[in-house]
Amino acid sequence: MGSLKNILLVTFDQWRGDSLSAAGHPLLKTPHVDALAAEGVYFKRHYSVTAPCGPSRASLLTGTYQHNHRSIRNGTPLDARFTNVALEMRKLGYDPALFGYTDISPDPRGMNTRDPVFNTYEGVLPGMSLICRLDEDMGFWFADLKRKGYSLPERPFDIFLPVKNYPGAEDKGYSYSPPVFTSEDSNAAFLSDAAITYIDAQRGRPWFTHLSYISPHPPFIAPEPYNTRYDAARVPSPVRAASPEEEVNVHPWMRHELETMGLGTREAVACYEGKQIACHELNGRELDQIRATYYGMINQVEDSFQRVLDHLKDIGAYDDTLIILTSDHGEMLGDHWMLGKTGFYDQAVHIPLIIRDPRARADSSRGRVVEAYTESVDVMPTILDLFDAPIPRQCDGAPLTAWLEGRTPEGWRKEVHHEYDFRDNVVRKAEGRLDLRSDECAMSSIRDDKFKYVHFAALPPLLYDLSKDPDQLTNVAQDPAYAPVVAEYAQKMLSWRMMNDERVLTYSHVHEGLYEQPDDRHDHL
Repeated sequence: MGSLKNILLVTFDQWRGDSLSAAGHPLLKTPHVDALAAEGVYFKRHYSVTAPCGPSRASLLTGTYQHNHRSIRNGTPLDARFTNVALEMRKLGYDPALFGYTDISPDPRGMNTRDPVFNTYEGVLPGMSLICRLDEDMGFWFADLKRKGYSLPERPFDIFLPVKNYPGAEDKGYSYSPPVFTSEDSNAAFLSDAAITYIDAQRGRPWFTHLSYISPHPPFIAPEPYNTRYDAARVPSPVRAASPEEEVNVHPWMRHELETMGLGTREAVACYEGKQIACHELNGRELDQIRATYYGMINQVEDSFQRVLDHLKDIGAYDDTLIILTSDHGEMLGDHWMLGKTGFYDQAVHIPLIIRDPRARADSSRGRVVEAYTESVDVMPTILDLFDAPIPRQCDGAPLTAWLEGRTPEGWRKEVHHEYDFRDNVVRKAEGRLDLRSDECAMSSIRDDKFKYVHFAALPPLLYDLSKDPDQLTNVAQDPAYAPVVAEYAQKMLSWRMMNDERVLTYSHVHEGLYEQPDDRHDHL
């Protein structure tokens, strides 16, 4: 094999961990992703440590849990004291290039509030050189479409409206019809083309490219032929209670979320022409079509990304490039009567992770499927460790190097953690039934093979017995028989928080000078 020279960090936005054929999906086929997994390591039980986009990317790119970086929602600034993977790789001579977006809002301290950087929460991670921007403004992509002769809508997201009178759409769901743009002119194809051009422009010099695709994030609409690839009648049924009324009885937060959640133009299909649509208002046909279209969207972005991989092979760079393919968070897709990525359910936080390490030392692990729990905070430490760079003490994650080299590290975590701050939902949806202060709008979950425990700052906890209830439909937290389990997992969560508090200066010691104590957190790896 080759050596480590280049880094290609790729994210598909809102990509569920079960939505690839390597995961055993009963309908969706992802041949290119599966082929990459066969050449690398597939981490089957990989989880985002928070959501939505901004917080999850802050954790991914800084290696820190949300309770440390505190960028808790889209638009919450990321404290400038945190380093990140781009800044650390700059110390090794790389100029990390961004294609797409990172959704990182800048630290405003010391800046003029009229700075246009504050016009959108979709800021650029410090240390990243923005080569091709693709955010909610969509200006660069729209410029490309205009040059190709497209008529552009006044409201940017209307580009995703389905074409009218599409053949065969009469008895289909609303998201069946394609948009006006072709697959070749899609935003995914646009980003892939830009990345290929950039890589060629390096002329053999080492590079770090972060390629951040929007799909399969809503709007749920796919260009031809991907809009018809999967028959809505064959999609797996949603995992949920028999009715929305039964689902909301699980917990006060669920009642608030389902009764106040309106999914409008941008967050659903950009297709219901401004009407506020909640998941429980969609009939079976509509929801089945959304699920089918979502699968087509994955194939569309997968095929576009494959062109980048094929180009790396054509120019002889494939075996010199570390490739990491993952997502920021998942998508409920109708499960538990929800759309989006809010809350604590696995569908919102279980995401794919595939790493292809080109080094000869990784040959023994090719095609390996890791069943151990891994978290999004592990990605940054892994990149730094593979390039022999020190891992900052802020990092809560651990390098996955041992797994990539065919080893099984001792003392690896037995569970995953997820944090979610819902103050924005409560503030904006004041008609809800939760009487909470902002700092009370927080939940934290711990999940292992046996149980999932969800702790709320100011609401009752949740507990699911996964051996009996793998779909997480029955809350047993109030069952007296499970009282010892609730206590045990609350203690586990407290210990986890105590052992993962912010530690940047914890290892420093002042006494007749300043010295640093050794960091032994990863000695066993």
